[in-house]
Amino acid sequence: MISTRTGSGPPLLLVHGLGNTPRAWDTILPGLARRREVILVTLPGHGGTPAEPDSGTFAGVMRSLVDFVAGEGLADVDMVGSSMGARMVLEMARRGHSGATVALDPGGFWRGWETTMFRTSLTASLRLLRGLGRALKPVARTSAGRSLLLAQLSAHPWRLDGDLVAHELAAIAATPTAKSLVDDLASGPPQLGPSAPGSGKVTIGWGRHDRLCVAAQADRAKAAFPGAAFHWFDHSGHYPMWDCPEETTRLILSATSGGQSSVTPPH
Repeated sequence: MISTRTGSGPPLLLVHGLGNTPRAWDTILPGLARRREVILVTLPGHGGTPAEPDSGTFAGVMRSLVDFVAGEGLADVDMVGSSMGARMVLEMARRGHSGATVALDPGGFWRGWETTMFRTSLTASLRLLRGLGRALKPVARTSAGRSLLLAQLSAHPWRLDGDLVAHELAAIAATPTAKSLVDDLASGPPQLGPSAPGSGKVTIGWGRHDRLCVAAQADRAKAAFPGAAFHWFDHSGHYPMWDCPEETTRLILSATSGGQSSVTPPH
């Protein structure tokens, strides 16, 4: 696993989602870096980095994250994750990680038809992205193309930065472990909780317009982590940092600062 650092202040580790790269955080990075030293990791097999033998499984990418945190002396670092990365930071909390964790639209809480939808829709999307080949980036840079390609993931894809979307969709298409990770996540066990005793504060954020990890799954996440604070992004899909960057920045900084968070308490 490779990483880069930017900004100054207490360290904050960002874990991207399946197929993404650290550029997925570009929309909120400046705001975070003004107050935190941001550590951006690239998961093995992503962003052109070599895959490890187990990088096509959730257990494998978790092992890589655990090894990185231990090797860098980050035992109490605050963590933020998106999508699969959000599930990863929740799993760190379940294992007793002492830093605060913020999980944005985590996977692993699907059941029944939702699991089938997750697997079939992502498999089809991956096939489409790869099938577009060299046309993918030009298509993604148009508002109509983004509206088509991100219909499942964004509440307003036509508003998003075309260059960022083009880069991240091309990265998903180029991730050699993407299909094996989708299959492993769909066939593997659901995410368990709760946070272990001694773990840090957990905050879960969820987009009301997420059509991949649908909003009904939020109730299961809250039940699994009953001590977590919870925040709805009313105008977001699967990537709150894209659809609602300012709101996401505020949530992360308040949830990891030790101060009063602006999130709603669990019911």
